[in-house]
Amino acid sequence: MQLRELEWFTTLAETEHMTEASLRLNVSQPTLSRALARLERKVGVKLFDRHRNGLRLNKYGEIFQAHAVRAMNEIDRGEERIATLVDPLRGSVSLGFVHSFGGWLVPDLLNRYRKHAPSTSFELRGGACDAVVEDVRQGSIDIGFVAPEPVADDLDWIPLGREGLCLGIPLGHAFEDRDHVAIADLAQEPMVVLRAEFGLRQVTDRLCREAGFSPRVAIEVTELSTLHALVAAGMGVAVVPAPRPGHTPGPAIRGIPFSDPTAFRPYGAVTRRGGPSGQAARRFVRFVARGSAQTLQLGRSPGEATRRGVLTAVGNS
Repeated sequence: MQLRELEWFTTLAETEHMTEASLRLNVSQPTLSRALARLERKVGVKLFDRHRNGLRLNKYGEIFQAHAVRAMNEIDRGEERIATLVDPLRGSVSLGFVHSFGGWLVPDLLNRYRKHAPSTSFELRGGACDAVVEDVRQGSIDIGFVAPEPVADDLDWIPLGREGLCLGIPLGHAFEDRDHVAIADLAQEPMVVLRAEFGLRQVTDRLCREAGFSPRVAIEVTELSTLHALVAAGMGVAVVPAPRPGHTPGPAIRGIPFSDPTAFRPYGAVTRRGGPSGQAARRFVRFVARGSAQTLQLGRSPGEATRRGVLTAVGNS
């Protein structure tokens, strides 16, 4: 049985349509039809039920499809292992991150790593903090960049830095002329917050709890850009990352520094306990771990959050 036969079969199984499959595979319909007939003779049963409007995978076809996909995946992994031995810096890494890190931390790290291993490719996936952590736990991504540190005994944590936070307010707010505010000053303020699965919300709740109150949640959202827009519209105030240069323009809000020394969120990288299995991913994790001291330069210390300014941001956090 040839690999090409498996590839053609799995395409047919996915489309259940001879014309569509032949177009995808760039082969003629008669050629594909003959190949399917040969495969069915080898297997000893029909893999599809024939209908006027096309094909339908039957129970034998479903069984064979599962094994065919596994076989092709194993062949791909074998080719990748050999390629890695030939070129140790080649390979692919799946990387997750909270969306707010997509504008600075992730690009900076990948730019540094590209100079070290230009043959490595990356698959990137943004999401909420809890979702990224769960993807790492399930093995669907190799490494995740999140904040704050997750509470998990089955994961490894690489600390990378501390990101300063400030209070986002609409222009003309009563706090606008202040040089700084305390977390306790927010006790009576309506707040715009991210949902509970987002890391920034978890940090916001912690800061309010430590100051002795629960936040007065006016609106919950799922995107930091929406949070900024609602604050700019006067719907409430919000705890947000302190200003960074070079952000994509968005709704402008005023950032007031916090006087609280704990107004920051630690960020870092999370992997499965013992690290990922792939060689390329393990090399990238080692690079991140070795460079963690330098990576601190990418973040903001709490002291840097004392800058006042207009905030613009996009994405989730």
